[in-house]
Formats: sequence, structure tokens, C-alpha cells
Amino acid sequence: MRWFMLLALVIASDSSATHELGDYRYFRALSIDLVGRPPTRDELAAYDKADFDLDAWIEAHLTGAEYAERLRRIYMDALRLEIGGSFQYVPNPVMLRRQQVTGPDGTPIWIYFRRGQRRTDAARDGDFCLTQDETGQQFPTNAVATGTAKPVAQAVLDARTIVVKPWWLYADYRDVTPEDFVAPDWAKRFPGFVPAPALLTEPDGKTPSIAVRVCREEAQTADSGAVYVSGRAGVKKGEPLPGGRMSQPPGDSGFAKNAKGRAVSCLSGTGFSSSVECGCGIGLERCLPNAGPQNEAQAFVIPARTPLGTAMPFEANPSPPAAWVRMWWGEEAARFLDSLFSADRDFREVLTSHATTVNGPLAQFYRFLAGASCCGPGADAGYSEPDPLFDPAAVPQALTPEDTATWMPVADRGPHASGILTMPVFLTKYGSRRARAHVLYNAFLCKDFIADSVKLSPSNDPDLTKRAGCSSCHQTLEPMAAYFTRVQESDWTWLPASIFPMTPKPEAKCTGPKASGLCKQIYDQAFDKLRGAYASPAHGETGPNGLAQELVTAPEFAPCVVQNVSESLLGRSLAPEDEAWKTQLVKVFVDGGYRMKALVRAIVKSPRYRAGNDHT
Repeated sequence: MRWFMLLALVIASDSSATHELGDYRYFRALSIDLVGRPPTRDELAAYDKADFDLDAWIEAHLTGAEYAERLRRIYMDALRLEIGGSFQYVPNPVMLRRQQVTGPDGTPIWIYFRRGQRRTDAARDGDFCLTQDETGQQFPTNAVATGTAKPVAQAVLDARTIVVKPWWLYADYRDVTPEDFVAPDWAKRFPGFVPAPALLTEPDGKTPSIAVRVCREEAQTADSGAVYVSGRAGVKKGEPLPGGRMSQPPGDSGFAKNAKGRAVSCLSGTGFSSSVECGCGIGLERCLPNAGPQNEAQAFVIPARTPLGTAMPFEANPSPPAAWVRMWWGEEAARFLDSLFSADRDFREVLTSHATTVNGPLAQFYRFLAGASCCGPGADAGYSEPDPLFDPAAVPQALTPEDTATWMPVADRGPHASGILTMPVFLTKYGSRRARAHVLYNAFLCKDFIADSVKLSPSNDPDLTKRAGCSSCHQTLEPMAAYFTRVQESDWTWLPASIFPMTPKPEAKCTGPKASGLCKQIYDQAFDKLRGAYASPAHGETGPNGLAQELVTAPEFAPCVVQNVSESLLGRSLAPEDEAWKTQLVKVFVDGGYRMKALVRAIVKSPRYRAGNDHT
């Protein structure tokens, strides 16, 4: 910045200059905040002309990408949503792993498969589709094959696997004969979509992969399948496992036994884990590739260090599929905020809006991948197909997974959607209900929980709103956390009241030491209610929509917005002497329909903003 100050001094010393040094500092601060960079020499020269209209300049820059990005950073930072690696998400049910085997001609080949894929043969069920007898190898979970490889017979290979042209190699994978193969021009057509080099070659590291060989069950395209029951007994201790496998074949769950033959969606985790007819869909679009058997094997090259934004990364590395998905979750939140600010919509929509914007990777996630985390123990209660926070039917059908550059609006994600509160980046970053409530309390009401100076004493009271030493914080936190009762923790699946009443039905057997696994995970035995709801069952029923309304109607909401924005633009915390000014800004913000433009205009035109930047 030294060149700017020197130039400003030179201009200010010119007898024809119309501004003092403080004016240039003010213009520099405005440019950084509204344009995203210091002014250029040409812009300084224009500013110094007698007919330069600074008010018009400010008005012209209270819109656009740079302005929106400046405001977006305030709330992405407040919610800490740009720290992509600070939470875990491993999409096991939809992850295509691969093992290397020896083909019939002695050439090494890749075989893609899903861990846990149901198969009718006990030697392969829930495991790799080729056995030790057929390959000479064993296939440990999350590890490379062991043993001495031998060529797989062609008849076995044809019976157990099939060749597919997958979505990460062909943009037109949905066509009968795909031809739009990954090529150098994809960098312009689909910026940011870069499959890891390991996905693009055969085991020799040189021969381009023009298709993949995948286990037949994974290549299935049906939308639904029947619940499969093997009826087999487990292998007794000391007896060899079938086919040389290294773990017991999966048993029949209680849900499977009770729902044998019932149709289940192949877009749900229940369908994947309970039906042999559920695969990865056309072109394997319902699954993510992984260049190895491990969770953290390479999938896509993504930005690693992005101080200038993801479009201009300092570093990009091959990363696992989980990192690819998390990156686009963050981009969704960023685009959502950018749209809010650039269109100068009512800021309360940050918590209440049902709308969003998605591109190809996000469309793939919401249409095909999000339901894979459902429904776990809930299936035993009849919950086998997810009630999502984002209705897959609302996803634009034209978007394909590699289409990173096309962003399309979604006007209504579904009845449970509620701004940032129901986006995966928020729900996974803040996995627990209390963590979600706490960060919202802090970011949108500018308040925090401070415990009383009460001496803690031993207590077995499960009600934290009453327990000594805890109640001062939890009297407020627990009712707020209750709004997320019906959203599973570390997930985005809704627990519908039709299947999960607030108080469990007597036949659910949720009390006593012999309570079912379902009850232990979904119901809180101490209160005989859904977990998280005890402090306010009514909040549990209204869900995140209710919390959004509570926050945006709270008297602290508008003052908190003013505080967050003004402190960011001033570069300092507000002091007691700023209170009257803050009150004026709150009136400007509220009278302006809770729109940011009026607020930012008032801040940057204020003497405080100018004075705060009138120093070297």
C-alpha cells in the first residue's frame, strides 16, 4: 500500500488537487470495502477531478459481486462456515471404492465396488464382488488387497462385473452411447471440475481410462428394490468364512425380517443396505468415485489454500470425495448470501428463506446422495425413505454432476427449509443441537452464554435447565436447541411426527433397561421424549422455521446486525460512546426494510467511518 500513500501525498501537494490527504485515505477505505481492493492510479485521478461525485460513486458500488462478497465474509466468519476441514463427512453408502486385480490376460485392472453392497452370495454379500478363490487375494476393509494375485477367469469377470462409462469421465453419460469424454476443454466448460489423476488412468499409470469396470450390483439403475432377507445363519466360531472373506456376511436386521419383499427407495441408505437391487444408477451418478479402497483416497483436485477465493487458489491438491462435497456445501452458503446482498433483499431471509441456488455437484448431492444417510435405526420404526430438508423433486433436472459453472435458482427447497439453518454446511459443521443454537444465538443476537459464579455440586438431574451451575445458561440454550429436535444430529434428515411422535408409543418399548436401540438413539429415556425436546416440545414441533422466526423478531436482531456490520467496516469493536450512533443505524436498517444497502450507506458516509480510516 506504500505506493498509494506516496501517490496520494504527491497529488495532495499539487496546487490543482481538490482533496486533502484524509480524503484520499477515506476514498481508499471505501474502495477496499466496496470494490475489494485499493483504488488504481486512474481511479485516484478521476477522484481528484472537481466534478467527481462521491455520493454517486458510493451508490454505484453498493451492489455487485465485490460488495456482496464483503458482506458475505462478515457472516461466513461469524458462523465459521468457511473452515471446510473442521468437520467430518464420509459418504460411505455412496462411495465407490476400487481394488486392483489381475485380468484374464495377466494385466492389472481396477474393479469399482461399494462397501456394504448387498449381494445374494454369502461369499460376496456386503463385500467385494470377487472372492479369494477367484483372485488369489483377500480384501481387507479400507485397505489394499493382500495375497498373491492370480488371473481372474473371463467367465467370472463377465458374470460378476460390467463395464460402464461413468459420470466423471463423460459429460453425456446419460446418453445411450456417451461420447463427450473428459478432455482439456472441460477446464473451460466445467471450471473447477478436475478428477484426480489417479481416476483417469489404468493401473499402469499411463493408459487413459475410457470406462470403468464395476461390480454388477453397483451398476444397477432401478429406483427401488425389494427388502432382501438372506435367512442364513452366521458362521460359527472356528469355521472358515465363505469364499475366503475376512469378515462375517451381514445378518438380517429386524427391519429386514419384518419388511421382507417390501419396496424401498434406492436413494435411501435403507435401500442400499437392505436390497440387492439397489445400485449407483445411470452412469454411476448416485455414487462418488474413490481412487482406492480407503476413505481418504483421491477423488477430485480441489483448492487447498484460497485467500483470494476458490477461483484463484494458491494451491490445489487431489482430495477425497468427502472434501469435494464439503466444498460445494460451502459454495452454496456463499452463493445464498451473495444473492441476498447483491439483490438487496430483506436480510431476515438469511434465516427464513426456502430458496437457494445450486450447480451440478450440489444437484447431484441433493438428488442422489443426501438420502443415503437415512434412516439407520429409524427403519425399525418403519422409517425407510427420508423426509429431506431439501426436496429432491425441486432440483433442476438439467444439471449434471460435472457442471460446476451453471448455477440455477431453486425457489422452494421444501416445507422444512429455513435459510442457512437447514443447509448441510451448517448442520454438519455444528453437529449437535446445542451447538447449532449457540452459534445462532451469538451470530444473530450478539449474545453469549456466561455461567453464574455458582459452585458446582454433584448432581444426577438430567434437566440442565434446573441443575445448579448449569441452569443460568441452559434455561435459554435448551429451548433453542429444541427447535432442531426433528433434524438428526450431524445430518440433514427430518424425523416426521407421523412416525416419531414427540412421546413414544407404548409399543415402542422405550423405557427400562431393555429399551430398543431405536429408542436409545432417537428418544431420551430420562424424559420419555425425542432427544433434545425436553425443554420445549412445542419448539421441537415447529422446527428450524420456528427458531428463525424467534430470532428475526427478537429485539436484539436488528441491533446485532448493525453491530456486526459496523464493527467489520470500522475495523474495531463498538464502544459505549457509539451507542447513540448505533441506535440511529438500527432505525435506518429497520426503516429500510431490513435491507443492507441502507445500513452500509449510512455507515460508510458517517464521520466515524471516515475518522476511523483517517490514519496511516
